[in-house]
Amino acid sequence: MKQPTSSFSIKNWNENDRPREKLIHKGKAALSDAELLAILIGSGTKKESAVALSQRILASVTNNLVELGRRELHELMEFKGIGEAKAITITAALEIGRRRRSEQALERKKITSSTSVFELMQPVLGDLPHEEFWIIYLNNSNKILQRSQLSKGGITGTLVDIRLAFKIALQLGAVAVILVHNHPSGTLRPSTADKELTAKIQRAGASLDIKVLDHLIVTENAYFSFADESLL
Repeated sequence: MKQPTSSFSIKNWNENDRPREKLIHKGKAALSDAELLAILIGSGTKKESAVALSQRILASVTNNLVELGRRELHELMEFKGIGEAKAITITAALEIGRRRRSEQALERKKITSSTSVFELMQPVLGDLPHEEFWIIYLNNSNKILQRSQLSKGGITGTLVDIRLAFKIALQLGAVAVILVHNHPSGTLRPSTADKELTAKIQRAGASLDIKVLDHLIVTENAYFSFADESLL
């Protein structure tokens, strides 16, 4: 005899245990990651509730939301019950969270140390699978005028247009810049190319009276500062 499947529906749960109702009555902080994810995907399958499906998805990344944010659409769709629309919803929600964290860091406005640069840029670069090179443009009070992605490359490197970098600096009236790029490999050691590029940008900046204050290499959990290590 076929077993009834209605018990897997969240509709049959106690109202206080349903994710949406729980959020309304107890607030968002009361929900687990799986319950929040269940709200996004809306429904599970005939044999699995949305919460159980969410728990299984999270278990696949050891309950790490950063790692989940790295998953491609096709990887999410490998889970039974996750079609393209649900995969897109999950991806979009995690990207909004990443951008929110990035904007919160930008609100600090003033750069005071290499740590403040890392806090600003780690949400942008820390978990990317490819390399990107960014420049932070500063005024004479070390307040951020703008941060710009100068290039986007592959796993092991990216090309940088120095002319474009200083064109933007002159347009903004920047008096100093901070260079930032990520190493998807996780290594914090600057390569010979990193050192040569830094020196090249320094020379170009000196001719325009624009100082290179630092160059950070960012990974998921740490950073390397050229200034802190007296390499500038």
